[in-house]
Amino acid sequence: MDKKTVELLAPAGKWESLVAAIEAGADAVYLGGKSFNMRVHRSDFNFSDEQLKSAVKFAHERGVKIYITLNNLISTEELAPLERFLRFLDEIQPDSILVQDLAVINLVRKLKIKIPMHASVMMNTHNIKTVELLKKFGITRVVVGRELTLTEVSLIKERTGIEIEYFMHGDMCFAESGQCIHSGVIFGQSGNRGRCMKPCRWIYKLIDEKTGETLNNWSYKLALNDMCMFRHIPDLIQAGVVSFKIEGRMRPPEFVRRLVSTYRREIDSYISDPTGYSIDENRWKNLFDNRVRDFTTTFAFGAPKIKDIGLTGEREPKIFSRAVVEPSFDDETVKNIFAEERPIKFSAKPKLTVRVSTLESAKSAINSGADLIYVGGEVFKPLKPWTLENFQSAVEFAHAAGKKIILATPRTSKDKDLSEIAEIFSSEINFDGILVGNLGALNFIKTLTDKSVFADVSFNVFNPSAAEFLQTLGVEQAAASLELSFAQIRSLVENSSLPIEIIVHGATESMICDHDIAKLYLSDYDEFATPEKLNQHYAFVDEAGEIHKLRVDQFNRWHIFFGKELCLLPYVEKFYGAAALRVEAQDYSPEIVAQVVKIYRAALDGENFAADFEIYKKNSPKLGAGVFRFKQSKNSID
Repeated sequence: MDKKTVELLAPAGKWESLVAAIEAGADAVYLGGKSFNMRVHRSDFNFSDEQLKSAVKFAHERGVKIYITLNNLISTEELAPLERFLRFLDEIQPDSILVQDLAVINLVRKLKIKIPMHASVMMNTHNIKTVELLKKFGITRVVVGRELTLTEVSLIKERTGIEIEYFMHGDMCFAESGQCIHSGVIFGQSGNRGRCMKPCRWIYKLIDEKTGETLNNWSYKLALNDMCMFRHIPDLIQAGVVSFKIEGRMRPPEFVRRLVSTYRREIDSYISDPTGYSIDENRWKNLFDNRVRDFTTTFAFGAPKIKDIGLTGEREPKIFSRAVVEPSFDDETVKNIFAEERPIKFSAKPKLTVRVSTLESAKSAINSGADLIYVGGEVFKPLKPWTLENFQSAVEFAHAAGKKIILATPRTSKDKDLSEIAEIFSSEINFDGILVGNLGALNFIKTLTDKSVFADVSFNVFNPSAAEFLQTLGVEQAAASLELSFAQIRSLVENSSLPIEIIVHGATESMICDHDIAKLYLSDYDEFATPEKLNQHYAFVDEAGEIHKLRVDQFNRWHIFFGKELCLLPYVEKFYGAAALRVEAQDYSPEIVAQVVKIYRAALDGENFAADFEIYKKNSPKLGAGVFRFKQSKNSID
C-alpha cells in the first residue's frame, strides 16, 4: 500500500479554490466550465474556457489531475454548443470528464474525443450490469449510487474491476441521484441540470393521507446531514474505493484548504502504517468544530437513522427556496403557453399506453381503449407484487383483445433485483416487450430475450443524441423526461430517430428514495411488531399546503409524489406527433383507470370527452400541469 492506493479528489469553484486544493495536497481537482455542469446557480463561480486551459496547465505542472464536470442533462438546443465544448476539451486534455447525459457518451464516441470518461453519481449506478455496459463505451470510473453500502461497493469493484469514486465528505441528497425532479418541475430549474432549488431542505409535516391526522409535526424531514467518512478511511480503502471525493464546489478557498489538508494528513497516516494507525483526534476535533451541518455516514454501513437528519434546520447554511402552490392544469399561464405553441409535427396517431399495478386495472385499461399496458415493476403497498399467474392472465386477456402487454422493471435495480427479474423469463410468458428502468436492466434483459425493449422515464432522456445512443443499444422507444417543457419535448420528438413516449396524465414522483420514512417518522412503527403500518397511506404536507402522498414499494423504496396529478387532457392534441401518450395509473383503482383511459381514448379518436371529463374532475384529486407552466426548463447556458 502506498500513496497511489487512493486519490484525494477536491472541489474547486474558483481559481483560488483550485490553488488552495493543490497546495493542501489534493491528488486531483474537479471543476466545471461556465456551462454543462451541476453548479451553475452563480455566474461568479466556475471556469471560463481560458481559465480551464490554465487550470489544466497549472495542475499538470504540479503533478495533479484535473477532471472537468460535464455532468448535467443537455437539451436539444444545447447540443451544438456541447459539441464545440467537447472539441475544446480535447485540445486542452484534462484527465477526465464527468458525465451524466448519454448524449455526452454518444458525442465523445462520434467526435473521437480522446479523454477518459467517469460516470457521475447522477447516472444512479447501483448494479454490476450497468458498470459492465458503461465500460464498453469508454467509462473508466464510476461514482456509485449513494444508497450503496461499502459492502455492495466492494462487490462491484471486485466483479468489474472498475475504478470506484466515492463521495466521502459534504452535502448529500435525500433522493436517489438523477431521480429527483421536484425542482425542475416546480421551478423550471432542474436539479439534474445544476440548478436545484433544494425542496429537500423545506419543512414538512407527516399526515395520515386518509384522515388528515398529523403524525409527525413540522421539521426538515428530508434535510440529510453532511457526509463525513473521516473516521472510516480504512473502511473506504479496504472496500476498494480509489478516489475519495469531497463535495463543495460552491465553498470558499479556506474551507477547501482546511478539508483537503485534514484528509490528506489522515489518509497518509493510515497508508504509512496501517497496523499502527489510530485516528488523530485533534484533526477530528478541528473538522467537527468547523462543520457546516452535522455529520452522517449515510448508507455506508446501513440505512440512515433519525440522528442523520437535520430536523431543526439550525445548521442549514442557506435556504434556496420555499414551497409554492403547484399550477393547476387550467392555470392561465399554462393555457397561454399551449395556445402560443405549435403542435408537434404529426406523423401518425400516438398509441395510448397505461401503467398499472393490478390485473384488474390492466383489464380495465384494455376494455377502455388502451393500446398497450405496462405491468410489473414497483407496486405500492398494500397492493401485492405481480405473480407469474397474474402476468400470464394479463397477457392472455390483452392478446385476446388485440392489445399488447409490456413487462416493466424497477426504475432502480440492485443486483438482487436483476436476478429476480431473470426468474420471470424462465416462465416463458409471452410478453410483447420490456420496459427497462436503468442501463443495467437494459444490458441484462438483452441477454435474456429478443423482445422489444423500451426505456422508461427514469433514463431522463432530454435530447435526440441521448435517444440515438439508446437506439444503438437496441431500445425501440423511450419516454421523455418529465422536466422538459412543451417546446423542448417537441424539439426532442421532431429531431429523434427513436420513437418518443410522453407521460400526459397521472400521479408522478418528485423523488424516489431509499430512506425508510416509516422508521424515521412513525413513532408506533416497528418492522417486526407492526409491519402492517406500511399498508396505510401517508403524505407530507409542505408550507404551501400541497399534500405529497407517499408510497412504499416491495423493494422498500419510498416514492414522494407531487401535490397535484399531471393532467394534459385539454392540450392533448398538441402532443399527437409523439409515438405514445402514457397514463401513469399505478395508484388508481380499476374504476378510475377505466374512467381516465376512456377519456383519453375519446380525445385521441377525435370524439367529445367534455361530459366524461367533468364527471372525472368532480371526484378526482387536484389536477396539475407539471413543468408545463414554463416555456422551457432553464438551460445551463444563459
